[in-house]
Amino acid sequence: MYYISKRMEIAGAHKLELDYESKCQNLHGHNWIVTVFCKTKKLNHNGMVEDFTLIKKMVHDKLDHRNINNIVDFNPTAENIAKWITEQIPTCYKVEIQESEGNIAIYEEE
Repeated sequence: MYYISKRMEIAGAHKLELDYESKCQNLHGHNWIVTVFCKTKKLNHNGMVEDFTLIKKMVHDKLDHRNINNIVDFNPTAENIAKWITEQIPTCYKVEIQESEGNIAIYEEE
């Protein structure tokens, strides 16, 4: 099995729809640290698991300096964003999002 990871920083804003009172219901921003983990049993025709530039285009370029609520059609919690990123990249099996110091969400396919 071949593995790669791509770590990037994304500055973005979001607001959450919650069933309790929270300051996160207001539009606010984070400098997320996103790590995308990919794997494959067989390298592609270029000898790669996934092109790092393609991962950046599919994640960073779509989300950086944007209002995430305008990009996705779900409640943009760190957990939901992690799952969404995993679904964007065929070889991706896990995404880790550090929303702020000490707050990390991880989505991993079974």
